[in-house]
Amino acid sequence: MQSDPVEILLTHNRWATRNVLNACAALPQEQFHQAFDMGPGSLHDTTTHILGAMRGWGDMLAGREQRPRLDEGEKRTPQELLELLDEISDDLESSVRAHPLDELVSGSRGGRTYTFTRGGVITHVTTHGMHHRAQCLNMLRRLGVDELPPSAVVEWMLTADAAP
Repeated sequence: MQSDPVEILLTHNRWATRNVLNACAALPQEQFHQAFDMGPGSLHDTTTHILGAMRGWGDMLAGREQRPRLDEGEKRTPQELLELLDEISDDLESSVRAHPLDELVSGSRGGRTYTFTRGGVITHVTTHGMHHRAQCLNMLRRLGVDELPPSAVVEWMLTADAAP
């Protein structure tokens, strides 16, 4: 069983986001794009935002120039987002493991430059995802989905995915 908090955050983040996207894949397209008065506004926009943040912060951790924002581009299906999830998670996890967590990283947004510890960035990325997945669960509930996808860390710990 995992005991390293960083590994738990990374592995849980991928697992929980995958569960939400799998639940979205069972919905008709109009429900996946239905507007809600929370978060980025729809399941599509919220899941795309989660992945976009992971990719953007991953770029910072890798010392790369920021790629175009995912949420300003094309509309994607849940399956396309699942494929991106693996690519983005692999990249983020590789970047996190490449350097010590107390090392500083810098990036710019809106004309300002920010500096953070790598540990702070990974904590932000994963808790940011948790916040928006909670919004997705609320949207799924409003759409009448009875069995919500598991997303809590304790639910992950109780699965075979968390076993050694």
